[in-house]
Amino acid sequence: MSDSTPGPTSHTYFSQRLRLHCVDWGNPGKPPLLLIHGGRDHCRNWDWTAAALRDDWHVIAPDLRGHGDSQWSPDGSYTMAGYIYDLAQLVHQQRLAPVTIIAHSLGGNIALRYAGIYPEAVVKLVAIEGLGPPPRVLAARREKTIAERMDEWIREQRHLAGRMPRRYASIEEAFRRMQEENPHLTAEQARHLTTQGVNQNEDGTYSWKFDNYVRAWPPYDMTGRDIQLLWSRIDCPTLLLYGKESWSGNPLEDGRAQAFRHASVVGIAGAGHWLHHDRLDDFLAITREFLGTAGAG
Repeated sequence: MSDSTPGPTSHTYFSQRLRLHCVDWGNPGKPPLLLIHGGRDHCRNWDWTAAALRDDWHVIAPDLRGHGDSQWSPDGSYTMAGYIYDLAQLVHQQRLAPVTIIAHSLGGNIALRYAGIYPEAVVKLVAIEGLGPPPRVLAARREKTIAERMDEWIREQRHLAGRMPRRYASIEEAFRRMQEENPHLTAEQARHLTTQGVNQNEDGTYSWKFDNYVRAWPPYDMTGRDIQLLWSRIDCPTLLLYGKESWSGNPLEDGRAQAFRHASVVGIAGAGHWLHHDRLDDFLAITREFLGTAGAG
């Protein structure tokens, strides 16, 4: 990043005996704003957003369990209930409520359910492709019996147990992999995300920070009816963002937005799943208008 102002400070908090990490961008006198990343990502993917909003907000960005600099789950289990508890603990321990949240993908899924459980704790919520798989994907999963889903999960766990974290000979090699994963990224963005997203191994190679077990799709979750109930309980203004070039789909067209009482839906052209990277300026303009802050870019 080219911004010359100081970066965030690192902090630790604990949840279910796990040592979890978050970064704090300062300005504690301003309203709290949580930035929650998606799966196989890390808190520093928000650096551009945090730098743009830090003058108006007290920005805090956690690493989800098993991600970034947070501890890995000892049993390799990553449940939605556990993720929600971690968020609830962060808000509770840091006395952040009522809090504003911007969250992406898995982080959005977590934040939306948290806001449905504790509607009084969230002031405003921006969910970037945070509604989970589109209906057609969920319908295909529902066709499988619990025995089939459990068998798939057990076989996937065995595969992950034998899968060593991939090792890259250099930062440059990992950087090229990052560019392949998201061709929308600029070279500067990809390099920053790579530098913040890897650890150097003892032999000098580099590996991504996230636990491979976070890749596993759980064999069961809340029912669709329960999830929609939580969405319907959200009492704050909610902005549902999606990239028009993403696999996620338009939640207005596929019906997912209907469960919300106070939601607006905005699609961003020329953007994929990581729309806050792909079209940063558009994302910031839309988000600032929704949050009611017009801070400097």
